[in-house]
Amino acid sequence: MTETICIFEDVGYARLLPLAYLRPVYNLRCGILSLKEKIFHAYPGAKFALHCRSYLADSLQLRNPGVPVNDVPDGSCLFLNGRVVAGREFVKQIPWKGERDVAYIQGDDLVAARVSGKGLKRVRSGMGDLFFLELFEGLPRVKVEVPMISYPWDVIHRNGVELANDFVLLAGKKRRAAVAPRGVHMINKGNVHIGVGTRIHPGAVLIAEDGPISLGRNVRILPQATIFGPAYIGDGSIVKTGAQIYGSTSIGPVCKVGGEIEHSVIHGFSNKQHHGFLGHSYIGAWVNMGAGTTNSDLKSNYGSVRVSLGSEPIDTGQQFIGLIFGDHSKTAINSMFNAGTVVGVSSNIFGDGFPPKYVPSFSWGAAGETFTTFGIDRAIEVARRVMARRNVQLTAFEEKLFQKLFELTSDERQKRGMPD
Repeated sequence: MTETICIFEDVGYARLLPLAYLRPVYNLRCGILSLKEKIFHAYPGAKFALHCRSYLADSLQLRNPGVPVNDVPDGSCLFLNGRVVAGREFVKQIPWKGERDVAYIQGDDLVAARVSGKGLKRVRSGMGDLFFLELFEGLPRVKVEVPMISYPWDVIHRNGVELANDFVLLAGKKRRAAVAPRGVHMINKGNVHIGVGTRIHPGAVLIAEDGPISLGRNVRILPQATIFGPAYIGDGSIVKTGAQIYGSTSIGPVCKVGGEIEHSVIHGFSNKQHHGFLGHSYIGAWVNMGAGTTNSDLKSNYGSVRVSLGSEPIDTGQQFIGLIFGDHSKTAINSMFNAGTVVGVSSNIFGDGFPPKYVPSFSWGAAGETFTTFGIDRAIEVARRVMARRNVQLTAFEEKLFQKLFELTSDERQKRGMPD
């Protein structure tokens, strides 16, 4: 029997930047849960280990006490790619319990590998920042077809399905229908979950006909807000008066949102609390969007949206792609973004007009003008100040993360005439 499950990162992390700069790929949210949390639920009772890029290890260990990071105990281990979207069907193809060593392959991707004895010792000695298929050379290979995340837009377009899957997983099939507070309009109450301490004010509307709505603990839904399922509002979040939250949207925890939001994921501690449209987008943590910030998610010719992740533009094959926005970045009032725009970590965008479709991490500037570098000392100080407002301390490990990321992204800025 396999003793440990190790969730690993592979070279595919690079296609998920800038969202994966400050977190392992498996900490990206898709639905209610992160990819890592889905794996935990898919294999109940398992002992887990986590593998990540070395510069993330200290911060990851701090948030996962008692879980081995970049180390695997002796015995046997099922290695799982952190980009998989685990669930009931996934486990049928890649079971936890197994006697023989084997590698599970999908195209050019290593999905999983079960290794024991001398084979595990060889893998442990060869573990680096990233896992490669060659590390498991010699194992028999089994081809599988499982959901995996390869690009940010994969998360965006799968979010609605995962919201429904996670709702059933967490709320259970025997859940009771939600009780609508007085003055609140709720359609299909059996598809609504309301967490402890959550307040929904009179005049709010929750429509769960097309998918479930899950409200976490201590959420506030203000008057005249409308939420369409499938949707998730995380613990401690506030949905402002008049907000329009459309389906396939995940928010929070501890977010303030307003305006119109559709088919988007917003990580924790981020604010978009004023008017403006956000659609088919993925927003990192600790982001603030000024009033009127709006993105396009559709080209005027209805063609496929092209996205640059730092190099040559990629044809996504998708008609709807909005904004991919890194952690700790900010927009001024009335900021505008073309469909398929990517903004890195700790960048600040202001001014009228559209910024470039790729903005490197640690950028500062007005749309339509040459950007300058947002210095690392200023970036750390702003992050510390913003986090303190939510009673969260910027740790020494996180400061080192910022400094490392500043170094890693230096070439991107220099190529665009932005010396550090």
